[in-house]
Amino acid sequence: MQTAIEIRQQIKQLQIIPVIALEKAEQADPLADALVAGGLPIAEVTFRTDAAEASIRTMSARQDLLVGAGTVLSVEQVDRAIDAGAQFAVTPGFNPKVVRHCLDKELPIFPGVSSPTEIEMALDHGLQTVKFFPAEALGGLKTLKAIAAPYQMIRFIPTGGIGADNLAEYLAFAPVLACGGSWMVKPALYADGNFKPVESAVRKATTIVT
Repeated sequence: MQTAIEIRQQIKQLQIIPVIALEKAEQADPLADALVAGGLPIAEVTFRTDAAEASIRTMSARQDLLVGAGTVLSVEQVDRAIDAGAQFAVTPGFNPKVVRHCLDKELPIFPGVSSPTEIEMALDHGLQTVKFFPAEALGGLKTLKAIAAPYQMIRFIPTGGIGADNLAEYLAFAPVLACGGSWMVKPALYADGNFKPVESAVRKATTIVT
């Protein structure tokens, strides 16, 4: 398993984390193909569907992309994610039990925060990177800049309401490590079984950060 520093460095280089909710595990491999072909070899597979664990397992076995587990809400899901090969975990909020379990298991964790209090909870757990969620609903970049100001040692992964139209603006803010988003991997893009639209959308997204 890679260290948190190594995972963070990879994410910093890629700058975008596709947030994926797969309804069918058999979609995992072709979706991973599209991500890699589009130039974005990373996936956050959320535990919002029953296919999450199997999808993580399939993608992790490929070894050509960085695979994380998202929407991790419990210690039990942390264990399932690790067993499936997840290399990092992302949570929507700050659950101390989940964070501590990830740290005990040496699984890099990016917990969701929406306030200075939660940022300080992250600092208290020795974390340097957090997810700012739900970014746009909380006031977007204006709010993030205000919240981030006292915490120069923290890096953020804004997620929620981010798309091609505002990605560059978020990434231009130095404390932002990367942005999470689902616009390039929406199920509607591959509903007919053709994953080429995903590859095209991913490729277009990568041009924004290069």
